[in-house]
Amino acid sequence: MSLADEFEASVARMNASSSTPSPTDQLKLYGLFKQAKFGDTTEKRPGMTKVRARAKHDAWVGHAGTSTEDAMRKYMELVDQLAK
Repeated sequence: MSLADEFEASVARMNASSSTPSPTDQLKLYGLFKQAKFGDTTEKRPGMTKVRARAKHDAWVGHAGTSTEDAMRKYMELVDQLAK
């Protein structure tokens, strides 16, 4: 199975999970997912009043420079940790 297939399986596993990760872990997953799928963001940081959008943007920017493959691996590792 290729890395991309394993990544998609981890995404499906996370989406099918009955447990909800902590907000911190949700942001980590979001940032890694976006980095793996789209690479570095080119969007402007949302304004102060858009707290949720700003947190999500910051989570994505936190992984800037990470390769697609590394982001996929880190995402899968985090899903495995959360499943324990």
